[in-house]
Amino acid sequence: MNKKLRRRVLVLFAAVMLTFMGACGSQKPAEDGGNDGVQNSGGKDGGAEADSGQKESLAGSAIDTSGSFAEAHDAFTTTLAREENDDYSIPDPPEGLFDLVSYSSKVGDLAAYVSSDPGDGEKHPMMIWVVGGWGNGIDDFPWCYPEWDNDQTGSAFWQEGILTMYPSFRGGCGNPGNYEALFGEVDDIVSAYEYAASLPYVDPERIYLGGHSTGGTRALLASEYTDKFRAVFCFGAVDEIKYHNNTQFTFDLDNEDEYVMRSPIYWLDNIKSPTFLIEGRDGNSANLERMMEASDNDSLHGYVIEGADHFSTLAPLTRVVAGKILEDTGAEPAISITQEELDEAMKQEPYVPAPAMTMRHLDELGLSFSCPYLWELSENEDGSGLSIYSRYEEENPWDMSALYITVYSSDDPSELQNFGGNMEAQGFEINEISIGGHDAIDAAAASRGDDGTAYYQRYVSVQNGTDYIDFNFITFEDYAEEADVLFQKVIDSIVFDS
Repeated sequence: MNKKLRRRVLVLFAAVMLTFMGACGSQKPAEDGGNDGVQNSGGKDGGAEADSGQKESLAGSAIDTSGSFAEAHDAFTTTLAREENDDYSIPDPPEGLFDLVSYSSKVGDLAAYVSSDPGDGEKHPMMIWVVGGWGNGIDDFPWCYPEWDNDQTGSAFWQEGILTMYPSFRGGCGNPGNYEALFGEVDDIVSAYEYAASLPYVDPERIYLGGHSTGGTRALLASEYTDKFRAVFCFGAVDEIKYHNNTQFTFDLDNEDEYVMRSPIYWLDNIKSPTFLIEGRDGNSANLERMMEASDNDSLHGYVIEGADHFSTLAPLTRVVAGKILEDTGAEPAISITQEELDEAMKQEPYVPAPAMTMRHLDELGLSFSCPYLWELSENEDGSGLSIYSRYEEENPWDMSALYITVYSSDDPSELQNFGGNMEAQGFEINEISIGGHDAIDAAAASRGDDGTAYYQRYVSVQNGTDYIDFNFITFEDYAEEADVLFQKVIDSIVFDS
């Protein structure tokens, strides 16, 4: 929500408070910090540049592509034309959902987010997901809003209960080394596998690999390098690195060998793990089709989705992949995907799962509640209460909603009923509820600001002795249906200290 829109909400909120609760002051959140981290650390990817031309010959290359990619890769020394890296900070992950760890690699220890131990003593499957873009770092991107037409988060896996690892790579987020643009990063993916396989709660025989765009190409190269992964899923990979954005190339651009060592099409016969290429017709489908034409490897499977682009396949089809992983429980890989079931999945109604949540404890109020991990809490400058809202300004229910908490005292035993009556008179739908054994009023209504902007408001007032704690949820009317599900999760999570 941009700052102007936030001020609109606050003006409306102040008006509502003056109408219903004269004792409560207006709210004003702190300045929002923007959304640069996603792009800087490797989040949202603009996609590869597709080309319909035929694969060029190996003129000028001394690389023998008829043998082992792993041997050729290990014997090759890349020459970097420029040394690039970054020192972007890594946000702490949602506690209990993911851990921030380091894994050993050829260049040193690299950072990763890894699903927390479920604590059930069992061994579980894990997906290693490589995000798109050219950044080699990690940030809070996995917990951002997963847009249905562009969900690059890979969150479908952990939302479905599959352990997930998001590795960073050499040169990213203060890691040792430099960006190598699809060369050394392959080694890092293999190192990520070794770390995952060492975890006591991960089944080393059921570690999967997936990625999108640049991440999909990295995953495909890793599948050509090693057969350790149970199966590999590549969304929007390219056949030759030249179809990626060459402004990101850090290697010697005059050396044909550098291109060959980074281009999956020359090494497709090396694939042994079941590997699935998926792309929308309007994305890099020409790259996918060239790879399928170039190889008769039975371990390679390709699917072009008509009417889709480089991004729109992700939300529906990562959920299909998650389902396949959960069903793949035998001694040997048994994942089968048909074009028909992918096409059918693309027809489903869009939906968005609940965000990653985190518990907040308010000592002064003696209560805890859960809210989206990306919502930040700040005290109002006038001391009237707390403002809780997303650090980002994207146009979606998570980022365009806010929660305001205020507290006041009253000795009137009918205060709650009077409040409910007043709200009902103003057009709110009223329900008397109980929260942890405490009486409460749950009021909801659509409203309109002075400038005509339509809002949806959910207002819950909870009695705790002579104190009344008010949770005021507000969003734009266009997001009411999805936001209300989120609001209800917050309400259901409220717990008072004993």
